[in-house]
Amino acid sequence: MSSLNQSAARDHIQDLGSFVSASPSSFHAVHEAGRRLDAAGFTALDERQQWEGGPGRYYVIRDGALIAWVVPGNATATTGFNILGAHTDSPSFKLKPKPTTGRFGWLQAGVEVYGGPLLNSWLDRELQLAGRLVLRDGSEHLTATGPLLRFPQLAIHLDRAVNDGLALSKQQHMNPVFGLGDPAGEDLLGLLAARVEGASVDAAEIGGYDVVIADTQAPAVFGANSEFFASGRLDNLSSTHAGLTALIDHAEEVPADGPIAVLAAFDHEEIGSNSRSGACGPFLEDVLTRIADGLGASVSQRRQALSASFCVSADAGHAVHPNYAERHDPANRPLLNGGPLLKINANQRYATDAPGAALWAQLCHEAQVPYQEFVSNNDILCGSTIGPLTATRLGIRTVDVGVPLLSMHSARELCGVEDPYHLTVVVGSFFRRHV
Repeated sequence: MSSLNQSAARDHIQDLGSFVSASPSSFHAVHEAGRRLDAAGFTALDERQQWEGGPGRYYVIRDGALIAWVVPGNATATTGFNILGAHTDSPSFKLKPKPTTGRFGWLQAGVEVYGGPLLNSWLDRELQLAGRLVLRDGSEHLTATGPLLRFPQLAIHLDRAVNDGLALSKQQHMNPVFGLGDPAGEDLLGLLAARVEGASVDAAEIGGYDVVIADTQAPAVFGANSEFFASGRLDNLSSTHAGLTALIDHAEEVPADGPIAVLAAFDHEEIGSNSRSGACGPFLEDVLTRIADGLGASVSQRRQALSASFCVSADAGHAVHPNYAERHDPANRPLLNGGPLLKINANQRYATDAPGAALWAQLCHEAQVPYQEFVSNNDILCGSTIGPLTATRLGIRTVDVGVPLLSMHSARELCGVEDPYHLTVVVGSFFRRHV
């Protein structure tokens, strides 16, 4: 990259770090995204109210998911949508009912595994609880405790074979400690209530909660030439941040006859997306229908608009691991800072097809951004994304992309400093382009 782009990439990675730090849960992520959209002049909408529609910049939040969009001045009933799809959740641990547990003088938190975290990566870290509390009156409050918990590993003196293979039981071993005392006399919900942001909450009024564990270590740039970036939740806040940043920039210079640019950041991707705020749910279709209604579209015209639409499903992918090269395809081995990935799978675990690949190649060429192709080793099951779900649900042509990572699903993942910026630049080009 040029020295100017190097500077932009450094600024971008610092802002990504700030976004991740402000987003220890999916609910915090959409709150922070909404705050940034408010500052950029977007209008927050309520799904329970009538929407005026027409040209402008808008967003709506449903639980831990957010959809934001920009309607150009000359939009018609058949104007297509350019959609950047991402997700706000990350593998972790979720607080169970009756969360205050413990024995032998230790206070512990009862948690359930959320998604597929690398369990060992969560050991011996200072962790926090974060999420939403819902009171009996229906009001919702964000909470984050700061450093509170730890999964303590057993000393090697008590397990001399531990380096021959660490086996962790999700039920027996993944119970974090948060203090000393009698569990009967402590209330973990009281700690959460005391740390609600901007309000006073009585723990006795808590009717429900969605609270997860998050690492508290600050994101960091490091490496021989400061080329690496380590942080929690890069899968997939790196893509959510890229789409958010690109959409805010796009809103400042919207082509009057351009497409409708959309950021769709779903929740629950890590557990299958089957929820009202997940990609299998109706959220995106509901919003696109209401946007079309605001432009006076008939059912037939709405279908025309979807046929003229395109989705870039952005989710983190795998860089080649130097210590486990045999786990990767021998001919396709992406590197950090080699550009975002074009993710391909013959069995449609990724939605990329030939027209989608060609469009991605053209977008990267126009943006002067490199990209890399990713395909799995045939002997290893390929993961999936929201891409196939969106393509199946709406019939929109979809391509799967994302920044390459090492340590995916670790408590602390690793990417290159340049790749998130490159992804954002290409997404900005995508939002402007008729496809």
